[in-house]
Amino acid sequence: MKKIFLSIISIAAISMVHAQETISPAPAQAGTIALAHATIHIGNGEVIEDGLIIFSNGKITDVRKYSPVENVKTIDCTGKQIYPGLISPVSNLGLDEVSAVPSTLDQYELGDINPNVRSVIAYNTDSKVIDNVRSNGILLANVFPQGGIISGSTSVMQLDGWNWEDAVYKMDGGIVFNMPNLFRFSTEGDPVKDAMDQIENVRTFFRQAKAYLDEPKHEHTNLKFEAVKKLFSGEQTFFVNADLVKEMMIAVSFAKEFGFKTVIVGGYDSWKIADYLKQNNISVIINQVFSLPGFQDDDVDMPYKMPFLLQQAGVPFCISDPNESSRYRNLAFNAGVASGYGLTKEQALQAITLSTAKILGIDNRTGSLEKGKDANIVVSDGDILDIRTSNITAAYIQGRQINLDNKQKQLYKKFMDKYGLK
Repeated sequence: MKKIFLSIISIAAISMVHAQETISPAPAQAGTIALAHATIHIGNGEVIEDGLIIFSNGKITDVRKYSPVENVKTIDCTGKQIYPGLISPVSNLGLDEVSAVPSTLDQYELGDINPNVRSVIAYNTDSKVIDNVRSNGILLANVFPQGGIISGSTSVMQLDGWNWEDAVYKMDGGIVFNMPNLFRFSTEGDPVKDAMDQIENVRTFFRQAKAYLDEPKHEHTNLKFEAVKKLFSGEQTFFVNADLVKEMMIAVSFAKEFGFKTVIVGGYDSWKIADYLKQNNISVIINQVFSLPGFQDDDVDMPYKMPFLLQQAGVPFCISDPNESSRYRNLAFNAGVASGYGLTKEQALQAITLSTAKILGIDNRTGSLEKGKDANIVVSDGDILDIRTSNITAAYIQGRQINLDNKQKQLYKKFMDKYGLK
């Protein structure tokens, strides 16, 4: 009976997903567009009042104080705020649709060490979760595989495309290492020793990979060793999921031994060793500002003020929203909370735009509204960091105006019509 019930639930969930209206990707930008008379937040700390931003062929051609332009389609944005497209640095978008339905999940692989697993080819552009996320101004997402100790490669995706080839923004930009937890209780065995054994296995793997890659020719190709080649050349980022001081220090030891460009993901205790991280050029992706303190003796507002503490210490950081229940939609509001605990509004915005782009290695293309960069632009009625006033009215990805409709908006309209409400 239980199996029958679960089958019914699964079928209902899948039916609900497929019953949603399909939103087609936007066509390429046609002609030149100018957005005028808005407050433009560049993303690097600069703000232009009564500004003008012009973009053509998907690229920003000018950003300045407003002055009239001729022979250009001009959209009046008086009273509105213009921002760079937000970037989610950690997500499973396109890999996880309905968590309770295994057939809609494609984020885990069997085995502990799988650097050759690629999230990019599993990315599902038809995911309805994507529509909800970009309605909150998130236009790019770094998609993480999960499972095992080394999960595979991440890729940055722009959230509007027919297939993964269309959507990919930066392919295979990083390798994910899930640091074994060094803070575990068990009545059997020694969990810390087990964790250290797993870490040593990973270290051995990279030593073997380096030896393999140093050889000019190979009789047989090793796919796992080949998959980490760009880690050693510095073309890929080593994303390490770690929170405790000891875990992060082990991550730094990997960076020192193998020369990896390393980013800590989570880093709850990173403020305690901020100077050490700065000395070793380690960046931090803060996982969650909306959370309770991790330990009983922590300040009650520790998660809220952590971005400010890293900012003060000079540690490169950005803010993420890994909460699967909200499906990453609260990214801007996490940054908004940080702006109430030390960061300025523009510093908080930078933590979800330009700083993220720098950590992901895409700041030459996006992250700020500067001439020559992609026209990844968000237009809002109010402050995008404030949950009370944020209302995204338009968004452009590489100059293409995307459809901001989603299932929630469709249901809202449906029942407003049913009951004759406006």
